[in-house]
Amino acid sequence: MDESGDSGRPQPGPEETPSAPGPDKGGPQRPEEPGGGILMGRPFGVPVYVAPSWFLVAALITWVFGGQLDRVLPELGAARYLVSLFFAIAFYASVLVHELAHTVVALRYKLPVRRIQLQFFGGVSEIEKESETPGREFLLAFVGPLLSLVLAGVFYAGMKFVEPGTVPGVLLAGLMISNLLVAAFNLLPGLPLDGGRMLRAVVWKITGRPMSGTIAAAWVGRALAVVTLIGLPLLTRTGALGNDPAELSGMDTLTDALLAAILAAIIWTGAGNSLRMARLREHLPELRARTLTRRAVPVESATPLSEALRRANEAGARALVVVDGEGEPQGIVRETAIVSVPEHRRPWVEVGGLAQDLTDGMKVSAELSGEALLDRLKATPATEYLVLEETGEIYGVLSTSDVEHAFVAALARPAS
Repeated sequence: MDESGDSGRPQPGPEETPSAPGPDKGGPQRPEEPGGGILMGRPFGVPVYVAPSWFLVAALITWVFGGQLDRVLPELGAARYLVSLFFAIAFYASVLVHELAHTVVALRYKLPVRRIQLQFFGGVSEIEKESETPGREFLLAFVGPLLSLVLAGVFYAGMKFVEPGTVPGVLLAGLMISNLLVAAFNLLPGLPLDGGRMLRAVVWKITGRPMSGTIAAAWVGRALAVVTLIGLPLLTRTGALGNDPAELSGMDTLTDALLAAILAAIIWTGAGNSLRMARLREHLPELRARTLTRRAVPVESATPLSEALRRANEAGARALVVVDGEGEPQGIVRETAIVSVPEHRRPWVEVGGLAQDLTDGMKVSAELSGEALLDRLKATPATEYLVLEETGEIYGVLSTSDVEHAFVAALARPAS
């Protein structure tokens, strides 16, 4: 089962939020594999991971499908579980193809793909930026279910060349049905599913506002979550899914209710994350280096800390920049370093001994804002950055703690 995340295509799973820089970690750091699982390969240069939860689902599929095989092909005996394991692997290979479809289109539109992860209820394609147009958003979402339908057609065609009631026939039928279910489920018009992305694109096209599309698709997604929670157990109890209600045991009923609750929770959470992400992106341009920067005073390396702080207080500044004799910036005196020096020792401590040497990556333009600013900080993690005017003049010091607070505040504000 697949859904599209932000702009990625998780299967169903929470949407990813751009990282805000942390005060102690320097900048927004996004390691390649934060609990990603086992690296399986890099098709198209994108790492593919298998999460530990996949093994739990693979075991569950092997057990359930093995029970079905026992009724259809009782002569297999214990070998039915090997066949079932092959089915589980083939099914997730189909899910990977679904995800690769999203990835290929994303790369075609120059949208960076962080990774693909196979996990509990399918897969996740983590696409890190929004589509620029509703048309691209629609295609990016639709291509996954389309490939699942194509795969279902391929497996259906394969059934023409094998005998029904044999192992190949049962496997091909199971893969055809499972891919049809993946496609149908993902075409449901609610976030975070692919169908929700398609609905979002349509509303975005009509209204001209991506936020309107997100709100509409997210609330439809929440409605789908409620319908799933209530409707799936009812369909099973009434026999609408082709089962015999008289054969249901208490364990079957509990399993159906648990599955419905898990699916509903995933959809509800994903829809909420989509709203949160859209709200953030709407306010993200408010993160401007110029407005977040602390005013700084230039001081030479040999200046006592007490004298440097006196000058900063007189100027109403909150940061110190160490410069050479020609006024060129050489380092930034970190706030944590200042705090660590007792007040009675400050007249005897030179600021140069507390300064962090500047690298080119720690120099930021005052004109940066939004995602461009966050990307710039991600490239060189640090606790403070020197902010410069376009002319090269010192504007001030940008602290990652200030960016983090602004980031959180932007996330908390309601959308307009």
